[in-house]
Amino acid sequence: MKSILLIGTNRLGSLLVREFHKLGHQVMAVDKNEARINSVLPFVTDAQIGDSTNAAFLRSLGVASFDVCIVTIGGDFQSSLETTSLLKELGGKLVVARADREVQAKFLLRNGADEVISPEKQVAEWAAIRYASDHVLDYVKLDEEHAIFEVAVPGEWAGRSVGQIDIRKRYEINILGVKRHGRMDLSVTSELVLTGDMTLLVLGEKKAIRKCFRI
Repeated sequence: MKSILLIGTNRLGSLLVREFHKLGHQVMAVDKNEARINSVLPFVTDAQIGDSTNAAFLRSLGVASFDVCIVTIGGDFQSSLETTSLLKELGGKLVVARADREVQAKFLLRNGADEVISPEKQVAEWAAIRYASDHVLDYVKLDEEHAIFEVAVPGEWAGRSVGQIDIRKRYEINILGVKRHGRMDLSVTSELVLTGDMTLLVLGEKKAIRKCFRI
């Protein structure tokens, strides 16, 4: 269980609060807007109404005692930047900030953010890969070069074993698991025979995966 200071209970912040609550983490939510704070009260351990650009107010929260500080302020980048910088100055262990544009990410990283999240960019990238192909069902980016894809079993592979296809040797791609009827099986052996109603969870370089599955 982690202690999380979340500043900004807009749409993203509100969703994060609920997800942290499901996972059993302790969350303190902060926002200037009383109505937004009231909407997340059932899902947080504590809540404060206040201006996060005020150093005295932030100091009173005990920033250094939290495992993670997350800034999801939307529509006011100046406030987001000031808040992020203050959190680091006050001893924030891990400061994560939201950026809507690349230039914002650069400023945040230079001024206190340890990590930056860009929800719209990340969703756009996922959706472009997911819906531009008939084969891709899901996608997780690991870094600029590598990713995990969930892909349909190509027709020419149906009825053949993992060992016979040997995509690790041919494409340097690893099959992490297979899904069938909604259930994932991670105990993949070379003897496993693939069928058309399976999907594959594969790991490798994105260019190799695209070549292998013609994405």
